[in-house]
Amino acid sequence: MTSLLGLSTYAYTWRMSDRVPAPMTLDDVLHNAAAHDGVDLFQICDHAPLDTASDERLAAVRALADKLGLTLEVGTRGTHPDHLARYLHVAERLGATLVRSMWSAGDDLPDPAETERRLRAVLPAYEAAGVTLALETYEVVATTDLVDVVARIGSPALGICLDPANTVARLEHPADVVALTAPWVRNWHVKDSGFTRSPGWVGFQYTGVPIGTGVLDHDAVRTAIDPDRRGINRVIEFWLPWQDASLGFDGDPAQTTTRTEAAWTEQTIEYLRSKES
Repeated sequence: MTSLLGLSTYAYTWRMSDRVPAPMTLDDVLHNAAAHDGVDLFQICDHAPLDTASDERLAAVRALADKLGLTLEVGTRGTHPDHLARYLHVAERLGATLVRSMWSAGDDLPDPAETERRLRAVLPAYEAAGVTLALETYEVVATTDLVDVVARIGSPALGICLDPANTVARLEHPADVVALTAPWVRNWHVKDSGFTRSPGWVGFQYTGVPIGTGVLDHDAVRTAIDPDRRGINRVIEFWLPWQDASLGFDGDPAQTTTRTEAAWTEQTIEYLRSKES
């Protein structure tokens, strides 16, 4: 099996945002992603325009990705059957075989029984379409609850999107999260993160850092989930803080931030490719 290396819209958070003078469009981002050696995948994740995009627009995005040699995945939030049905439609139009979602969406936080009911209602359609639904590990839901639901349903179209950085906010150790989820991982969000003291030493800030410099053990995760053997795609994303005077940066914050985001992209790609050699 093949483990594709990909970028996410979360690797372009600031470059696509209205905080910069000329935000990149989705088409711009796809062109940029395809220009990086070794990148064969792009995950359009939590990109609100997909919620209402016409079939014509979806066809245009797919055509561009095909032209650029990119495989697409999509990401959204929530488990309501109507919403997941919409994203199955989006995935099929884009030629995507994976939809990443999250247990909750805004104020909609179903309990495990309701989540299981919802997933059982929608999964037959995902199975028939050959599309995997991967629910992400994050701080709102205990990883044990997430694993219990996924394991109890036991569908080949249901798995977990592993992001061990998220669950630190729930006081779950990344190594424990990796061990619990490993058999069900279908997608891996790759980034690094670390703690710094807040100004005045009042508490801590937990943010993204350049890969290989933080608290996450990339090699241990890779060993545990074995992405190459299992065909688990690796999707790069960041928690890059806005680079302004509060962090000690001089100059234009938008320019500094976008340049840093681009640099982190290159650095992370090279780091991951070095692990393959």
